[in-house]
Amino acid sequence: MEATQQDICRRYGAAFMPPDETCKVGISESALRGDLPLNGLRHPPDIGTSGWFIWAGEELSAEPDFFTPLHLYHLDEECPAALPYLGLPPGWRFLVTGDYEDVWFDATLLDV
Repeated sequence: MEATQQDICRRYGAAFMPPDETCKVGISESALRGDLPLNGLRHPPDIGTSGWFIWAGEELSAEPDFFTPLHLYHLDEECPAALPYLGLPPGWRFLVTGDYEDVWFDATLLDV
């Protein structure tokens, strides 16, 4: 998977910055079900977290329980479609819908 993550970073001109697999992501129930489109964004990491938030659907919910913490090593089984993008550094986003992929930098994610 690391080679795929490095390839995505190269394609979009991003530094390769994979999180430690023992860190956590915030993930929505819709992403865990495999709904599409699959979205992800990465804030700067904090103690024990990767900075990644992953959800499925058209809009990001503001509900406090929208995201559930999950260790990265569980994503192999729980949400493998997100794995190729997790080498992107803080400030990056992705959106995938099966045959469509969009990856872009969003500087507002770095404002903590």
